[in-house]
Amino acid sequence: MLGHPMDRTAVYRMWQAPFAERKLEPFLRHVDLRRVRRVLDVGCGPGTNARHFVAHDYLGVDINPAYIRDAERRFGSRFQVADVTTMRIEPGKGFDCILVNSLLHHLPDNAVEQLLGHLATLLSGDGAVHILDLVLPPDRSIARFLARRDRGDFPRPLERWQELFTRQFAPAVFEPYSLGLAGLSLWSMVYFQGSRRR
Repeated sequence: MLGHPMDRTAVYRMWQAPFAERKLEPFLRHVDLRRVRRVLDVGCGPGTNARHFVAHDYLGVDINPAYIRDAERRFGSRFQVADVTTMRIEPGKGFDCILVNSLLHHLPDNAVEQLLGHLATLLSGDGAVHILDLVLPPDRSIARFLARRDRGDFPRPLERWQELFTRQFAPAVFEPYSLGLAGLSLWSMVYFQGSRRR
């Protein structure tokens, strides 16, 4: 059965190509990758972020087997088809960098809360979760129009993202930003960095 065109790796990668690096800019600005040890890339797609972590103990997970096959073909066997909410780790083996890039707007609130709650159990004591996701702007705009037509059905206003993120994690950074072309804002985004609540 044919799903959404973006489920095809070639289509997904072509659509992401102009924006993939710019989408990561807040993360790369706030994180010193030389200090990162173990990375969990949740909803990694076809290895969109993997090239930034070639020198790290990296694991990319996604539920789409076609994405994982493509990622493994390009980057090797550092990926797995998995539902991250069922992952378990040995004590002392937590990830100090958990990246969730443009996944949560595909999930309803209860699934976001479940996922974030579980990610807190996979995080090392000194680690941080890094979330980048699509914001639903309050006013009529191209960015709001595109957010409403995204294949993810749950873009949220900034305030709602903040509530969901800080329920599970102590915030360090909450930074709205935009992506666009030729000075035109096409997508409103947010970058969040947080640590496990004590």
